[in-house]
Amino acid sequence: MTRMKVLIVYAHPDPSSFCAALKGAAAEAIHKAGHQAIISDLYAEGFNPVAGRHDFLAAADAERFHYQSEQLHAAQTLGFCGEISREQGRVEAANAIVFLFPLWWGGPPAILKGWIDRVLAYGFAYVDGQRFDSGLFQAKRSLLCVTTGGTPARFAADDAYGEIDRVLWPIQRLTLDYMGLAPEEPFVCYGTPRVDADVRKGYLSTWRERLRAMLDKGPPAGPQETAPILSEAAAWTRNA
Repeated sequence: MTRMKVLIVYAHPDPSSFCAALKGAAAEAIHKAGHQAIISDLYAEGFNPVAGRHDFLAAADAERFHYQSEQLHAAQTLGFCGEISREQGRVEAANAIVFLFPLWWGGPPAILKGWIDRVLAYGFAYVDGQRFDSGLFQAKRSLLCVTTGGTPARFAADDAYGEIDRVLWPIQRLTLDYMGLAPEEPFVCYGTPRVDADVRKGYLSTWRERLRAMLDKGPPAGPQETAPILSEAAAWTRNA
């Protein structure tokens, strides 16, 4: 058995929430299966979601701030700030990444969006010409774990919110799939403020099973090292 490292990127401010219970169940299931859980608890660690020049130790262009160009320069020179370097180290070490969050206004909390913007940087998590099937993270799995206030009926095709796959498209398809991560089917706990203790207990049990099933697969086949940064990418970002 390949011992896997699973990074849990967790975004909920309340340690008594059902999201917190899912996080605890995930860590327990991963350890019991003989693997390692790494947790980025964004609220507890005080992660700053706001991108800016503070992300970098030095500037590629002191006159014009173009974020992708600065990210590429930092990726090439080991020039990310400590907070981003820490999170990127966790990403690099992981064989699988679990994103665990409540659905707020049809998307993840702002702190998680900020983590995506800052940590999954150009030159580190993606480069021009290497996306989706040729993405840099093909040797890692990804899994979304989401809680909703809405019931399953609300996410029907003919109801208010539409299918959950459509709601999660920006993070599933345009973020995780974009980077080449091998996707697992999202795990969704519907209506968590509305259901009783037995339903929540069932969610936790099924969640543990989903994680064990993912771990049993082991790391996906794919390139084991990050691809080299393409030199022509720098010119592309300067013109964007």
